[in-house]
Amino acid sequence: MFLCAAPAENNNRYVALVAEGACKCNGWKSQNPPPTPPRTDQQPNTVNLLEPCRSCSHTLGDHVTHLENVSEEEMNRLLGIVLDVEYLYTCVHKEEDADTKQVYFSLFKLLRKCILQMGKPVVEAQESPPFEKPSIEQGVNNFVQYKFSHLPSKERQTIVELAKMFLNQINYWQLETPSQRRQRAPADDAAGYKVNYTRWLCYCNVPQFCDSLPRYEMTQIFGRTLLGSVFTVMRKQLLEQARQEKDTLPPEKRTLILTHFPKFLSMLEEEVYSHSSPIWSEDFLPQKIPQPKSISVCMERVSPMNGEKVHLSWDTLEPRCGQKRKPSEPIPHDETKKLRIVGDIPMELINEVMATITDPTSMLGPETSLLSAHSARDEAARLEERRGVIEFHVIGNSLNQKPNKRILMWLVGLQNVFSHQLPRMPKEYITRLVFDPKHKTLSLIKDGRVIGGICFRMFPSQGFTEIVFCAVTSNEQVKGYGTHLMNHLKEYHIKHDILNFLTYADEYAIGYFKKQGFSKDIKVPKAKYLGYIKDYEGATLMGCELNPSIPYTEFSVIIKKQKEIIKKLIERKQAQIRKVYPGLSCFKEGVRQIPIESIPGIRETGWKPVGKGKELKDPDQLYSTLKTILQHVKSHQNAWPFMEPVKKTEAPGYYQVIRFPMDLKTMSERLKSRYYTTRKLFMADMQRIFTNCREYNPPESQYYKCANLLEKVFYTKIKEAGLIEK
Repeated sequence: MFLCAAPAENNNRYVALVAEGACKCNGWKSQNPPPTPPRTDQQPNTVNLLEPCRSCSHTLGDHVTHLENVSEEEMNRLLGIVLDVEYLYTCVHKEEDADTKQVYFSLFKLLRKCILQMGKPVVEAQESPPFEKPSIEQGVNNFVQYKFSHLPSKERQTIVELAKMFLNQINYWQLETPSQRRQRAPADDAAGYKVNYTRWLCYCNVPQFCDSLPRYEMTQIFGRTLLGSVFTVMRKQLLEQARQEKDTLPPEKRTLILTHFPKFLSMLEEEVYSHSSPIWSEDFLPQKIPQPKSISVCMERVSPMNGEKVHLSWDTLEPRCGQKRKPSEPIPHDETKKLRIVGDIPMELINEVMATITDPTSMLGPETSLLSAHSARDEAARLEERRGVIEFHVIGNSLNQKPNKRILMWLVGLQNVFSHQLPRMPKEYITRLVFDPKHKTLSLIKDGRVIGGICFRMFPSQGFTEIVFCAVTSNEQVKGYGTHLMNHLKEYHIKHDILNFLTYADEYAIGYFKKQGFSKDIKVPKAKYLGYIKDYEGATLMGCELNPSIPYTEFSVIIKKQKEIIKKLIERKQAQIRKVYPGLSCFKEGVRQIPIESIPGIRETGWKPVGKGKELKDPDQLYSTLKTILQHVKSHQNAWPFMEPVKKTEAPGYYQVIRFPMDLKTMSERLKSRYYTTRKLFMADMQRIFTNCREYNPPESQYYKCANLLEKVFYTKIKEAGLIEK
């Protein structure tokens, strides 16, 4: 009989189920559920077609005769539905949540009906997918266009990878049940969430293990409503999971997930919960992000802060830290002739270069760069301040005025941050200084809560300020907040005519303070601070002298701008070299070779003679020497990122950025084929490995550091071999 020839291993058993489901007496009633699925360690059940039906006196063979003419494809489809029915039956019995159990049972009945009627399962609902427009996927794509379309291609590709990672996480995210959500957030829209939860089960979750049901991607049929209901919890769990698994993450993904992903989620969170965000409009068109005003030739600072000019005091809350510096007044036409730039660069050329480098459509790109390999430490924090994500306030306690409730809450938050981040400091001591009216604290506020701060005491008569505590909460570190905090504190003191900082730094803080311009060379006379500053055992006294002409919160932007100006001027200067020298005639006179430096005009192009080394004439000796050097490099502990060619799946967009890739495996193959006939070819390929790595990866990445360390090892070995001068 045809039914006995079905190809699947368990088809005999499933044929019986199909037959029973197709029986006119409807053997599967809700009070007579289907049999429990077999265990995997048992042999498949066999079927006797002469066995009586469970609900009538007919034999099973009587009920399957009408299936004899069904195609094998249709039979396999029905058998697949039978398998899904068994899965759902098991789910119904195991599920404890009432809402989820009800959905499982409804789908169970739907599939059982399809077996009876030999139809295709269609979930009956008032609305069919998609349930909201734009979808989550479209909204995230709009977000990438809206916030990052101005970035260079390499950085934009990184953002695209982060967006794909986030969307993939959503598609396989397990929603909490309505009852769990009611316990966690009783004030939320419970009814609306229950509707979306039911839809998610029917169209996204259950179809993952029931192939007979049509499956949709969660990001394609749901929109902002569902995303907003899960985003906060999802963001917290994703970041916590990343921190717990950081040691097991692949090296190529570690920087992306631990450094860039939190920034991406923070920016997206702002758009998810913002009522005015344009990314959720069906008529969304990519817009340019407002860019900061360009910096003039004399490098005047235009502050991103829009607060009014306020006199700061230790017992009042200020709108913002720092003071907006007014841009210079327009210079009368007659006075423009008096402006001079040091050197022989015309003002017209400077203005033309400035217009080029501040144009977002130019080759150098826009002024801001979120994930650039050469971006400043505080660049991301500065961007967040412009968008209002973070705020800076100088606050303090008062014994003379009625305390402000919000200030007191922030002071308590600062006490908690300092206590947690400075475990070796007694909590009582931290509390006493934070609430001491003589001390002030520059606090970093995000989402209405304190995430960091710098506690300090000013000594105007002595001309210095003592920095007592400086910390940022652990889950908000590596975002440039510490640098931006210190820059705001510097500007605050410049305004108050105090130009020296002193602090005692422990072994863990010395590195941070060095990056902020502190050193062990104290500029303040000892007589000025002796008896004023608190002495800490086991700590190092460090100081910092401020320059009142430097706008510290924009200093990194100024330096970047200056570098771009110089680079552009050099390019233009080189393009202006048009002097033509006569051709070399010495070769006609029998000269075989001449020194490079003797070629007319060679030095004007910027060429410089390199250090001369010993070129091995014997090919076998050269091969042996280079092989030894290559083995030393490959066996070094920092060589692991460069052992093989970069895979496209591990570094998307790598080969769009790096035009001439190189790796140690390729070099080994070239060495074996005697490709390296000179030391220069070998050194050029090795140097290309390090250059490519620094070009593609940010300076703080592990790869960048490995390249620097391995490069030193390589040149040490080259010098030891006598191939270059020591």
